[in-house]
Amino acid sequence: MSWGFLRDLLSGVNKYSTGVGRIWVAVVFMFRLLVYVAAAENIWKYEHDEFECNIKQPGCENVCFDHFFPVSHIRLWALQLIMVSTPSLLVVFHVAYRENREKRHNQKLYRNPGEIDGGLLCTYLISLILKTGFEIVFLVLFYKLYNGFKIPHLVKCDIRPCPSTVDCYISKPTEKMIFLYFLVATSCLCIILNLSELSYLILKYSLKCYLKRNMKKQQ
Repeated sequence: MSWGFLRDLLSGVNKYSTGVGRIWVAVVFMFRLLVYVAAAENIWKYEHDEFECNIKQPGCENVCFDHFFPVSHIRLWALQLIMVSTPSLLVVFHVAYRENREKRHNQKLYRNPGEIDGGLLCTYLISLILKTGFEIVFLVLFYKLYNGFKIPHLVKCDIRPCPSTVDCYISKPTEKMIFLYFLVATSCLCIILNLSELSYLILKYSLKCYLKRNMKKQQ
């Protein structure tokens, strides 16, 4: 899978982000996207082929694998990366709208089309809320689907057509668990960064409005 579009998106968003937002972009690009492409994708590449049960009953292995891994970790991570990055398109589209509006009217309508104020501030806040929401939803989804953030060495399966309870073994569970914890930790870090940026922007805007009111009262 080519991740060029996501890299270009993150590069574009970086131009219109605050300091905290740039840290978020760096974490997503360096500690999530690059780790996913360089290492995690290869570790889970043959997860189904390397899943073995101690019985060769036709269909037993497939049923057990589907029961314990209803959705591939790697595909769910890919979907998570896409979903948490796409809300940033709202900001890019809003800036493009401002720039096109200035071209149509052939005059300067904004001090800087990429400056986070007015309607663009609302768009930016909405994108932060959506990104945080997606991160939390996917963490809960991971937890529910796999009964916690863990990779067991051995799973016991008694689902038909298995004739009895069979032992099934997962390949490289320790290595997979390390990357699982790493990706969960970076996801939590992104939530903290999003909430910090959200709080910072709301506080900054509230303070700005308060100072404006005081100035009007004094005048």
